[in-house]
Amino acid sequence: MPHHLLVKSLLLQMQKSIGKRPLKLTIFKVDVPGIKKEEVEVEVEEGRILQISGERSREQEEKNDQWHRMERSSGKFLRRFRLPENAKTGEIKAAMENGVLTVTVPKEEEKKKSEVKAIDISG
Repeated sequence: MPHHLLVKSLLLQMQKSIGKRPLKLTIFKVDVPGIKKEEVEVEVEEGRILQISGERSREQEEKNDQWHRMERSSGKFLRRFRLPENAKTGEIKAAMENGVLTVTVPKEEEKKKSEVKAIDISG
């Protein structure tokens, strides 16, 4: 089945902390060899669902004086990922280079927990 070749590495999600600072990005990387950027769609559904989909249709023809060969391959793919609650969905960026789609999702800074200060009771 050629579908596993279209999207063989689904995601590199960087949500772990570096030291005490959480990362400010979630990054998705998808291998899409032989697919043009016009054949891939990146969408955000229902507020926090990232959907990456596409379709590949390719024809290869070889011929000479003795023979003629025509090969066709096609396939669709669709993957969905739930984004973190603090994802800035309006600032998502996508880029394609050398058959790899990279989707970068910025995240809002986590709000610091307020300090608890004891109040002396007079009387």
